Amino acid sequence: MGCGWLGLSLAKELVKANCTVNGTTTTKDKLEVLENHHINPFLITLNETAISGSYSEFLTGSDTLIINIPPGLRKDPTKNHVAELRLLMHQIEAHAIKNVLYISSTSVFKNEEGFPLITAETAPNTTSNSSKQLIEIEHMLQANSNFNTTILRFGGLIGDGRHPAKFLSGKTNISDPEAPINLIHKTDAIGIIMSIIKNGLWNVVLNAAYPAHPSKKDYYINQCERKNLTLPSFNVSEKSKGKIIESKLVVQLLKYTFKVAP
Repeated sequence: MGCGWLGLSLAKELVKANCTVNGTTTTKDKLEVLENHHINPFLITLNETAISGSYSEFLTGSDTLIINIPPGLRKDPTKNHVAELRLLMHQIEAHAIKNVLYISSTSVFKNEEGFPLITAETAPNTTSNSSKQLIEIEHMLQANSNFNTTILRFGGLIGDGRHPAKFLSGKTNISDPEAPINLIHKTDAIGIIMSIIKNGLWNVVLNAAYPAHPSKKDYYINQCERKNLTLPSFNVSEKSKGKIIESKLVVQLLKYTFKVAP
């Protein structure tokens, strides 16, 4: 559910692995794109009071549902994403889906001085509206005993048109210059999802970011120099806040080796 920047690439890989894949979009023009890649296309939209589109046909006969839809709270800060997912959860139950993989974010953890190490056992603690809703959705899905749920929290996603050098090139007075970066390439994100499905790794919580964590300042200056882009400048007068996302459980449980460095 959600064939956007990550979801479409994931769906293509699942098709290559001989899976039958249903994919959703909220854009009519994209239905043909999905079909051209042998993905069964469905035009479905979630809101707080209803699900529009042929969602029953989308869910019927599937074993596993991958939920990969962003909260959308930047565009609409008053939106209740939890209510949207609660409606979807009722349909997951009604259609006897066995497994749910929920794509969440490491933004559920606060940035702090001292850069705490975040493991799979670390309790989410952020206070932003968007991330608080993600936390509530995680808990809601995990508490449901009618299906298995795995929570997968990615760090910042990069790749295909999302080169990190472009994020901060030319910007000034950037905060937290010494904060560790927590990024992951789309290739690795897809590889981890495929491994979860292949290995039937359900009812766990995983955090995933590339295991090297240089400082934001060093990393982005280096990336901009490599691309011959205008260098960013940083605010060094305030103490940096951040965190280090540990991905050891991904490596231990899935035997996964990260392939692409950010």
